[in-house]
Amino acid sequence: MKRKKLFFILIFTSIVAIACKQSNENRNVITGAEQTEKYLPLLKGKKVGIMGNQTSVVGTKHLVDVLLENNVDLKFAFVLEHGFRGTVERGEDINNEIDSKTGLPLYKLYKGNDKADSIVNSVDILIFDIQDVGARFYTYVVGMHRLMQLCANNNKPLIILDRPNPNGEQVDGPVRKDDAFKSDISFHKIAMVHGLTVGELAQMINGEGWLDNGVKCNITVIPLQNYTHSTPYELPVIPSPSLPNHLSVRLFPLLCLFEATDFSIGRGTDFPFQVAGYPNPIFGDFTFTPDSRPGMVNHVEQKGNLCYGIDLRELNPNNIKFSLKYILDFYKKSQQISGFNFFARPAFFNKLAGNAELQEQIKNGLSEEEIRASWKEELTEYKAMRKKYLLYEDFE
Repeated sequence: MKRKKLFFILIFTSIVAIACKQSNENRNVITGAEQTEKYLPLLKGKKVGIMGNQTSVVGTKHLVDVLLENNVDLKFAFVLEHGFRGTVERGEDINNEIDSKTGLPLYKLYKGNDKADSIVNSVDILIFDIQDVGARFYTYVVGMHRLMQLCANNNKPLIILDRPNPNGEQVDGPVRKDDAFKSDISFHKIAMVHGLTVGELAQMINGEGWLDNGVKCNITVIPLQNYTHSTPYELPVIPSPSLPNHLSVRLFPLLCLFEATDFSIGRGTDFPFQVAGYPNPIFGDFTFTPDSRPGMVNHVEQKGNLCYGIDLRELNPNNIKFSLKYILDFYKKSQQISGFNFFARPAFFNKLAGNAELQEQIKNGLSEEEIRASWKEELTEYKAMRKKYLLYEDFE
């Protein structure tokens, strides 16, 4: 009995130690936004615009509040997918409005804005401060690209307050092919798990000439302190309604390909991006029923249907690496069902993948090792390009 009690004490102590270590690592990392002494002087006496959302925080305060407290002449905020406060559902359009907490005018940039140039020209300088999650399909970096384009076109400087990449210790997956696969979910010619912070990606966009007409944006990156690409980092604020915790952020690159199928990955439950299933027992013993949750109402796969599948909530987030194992396993099982259409939205799948090959490789029964071999050369080339723009010690 004493041995058993001692065993549980040791296990509990280990869990606490791991949690404290992760917490300490988070505390040691100093984000760009927290280094006010470096960017507030650049804003003095200037009219300022910002692109931000609920992740734009300085400690426990929103960046907008910090700017206003320091008498910055803040004029507006550009808003991306999920809105300024992170409550808007994926894919939903956003209207120009006023932020109820600050009275700040909000202008949409997600899905475009015909008046964007005149809005940018109403200020002297702009700030970008939004948390990315390190996967090519996540749309916030597209917003940064468009803001860089607007600033370059209108000769406005841009300050980028850098934030850690919670999947930054890996570079993996296929690199997006030509512009036939370009969309908001596959905007840049980068790996599916790109291994960059937003500051590093901004430098790549400039350095590779990806802005229209080859223009360059005048950017100032406020870099992170005490951060390397090997530093584990748990986001202090959830980046969107469907990524409510560290595990979902780590699983996002592995499960996002399911978005082009009719399978549920937990939207409309309390555990989105932590499960996968479909209304057929062939897909697993774990059951769940998607319904509605805040930010997950209109675009919920298999809403109201009992789904059978897998529960990934017991996984250790820090041990998760990019893999095709879940998509391959579910496709293989689906072939036992006569007439089953796994790729419900094939064009969308190709945009997520960044190529047309992956879908065909899965259909042809290739193993993960064989599929990986097909993108090895392009991934090696991408890694070499990536190294030119790194601001922090790499994981390799």
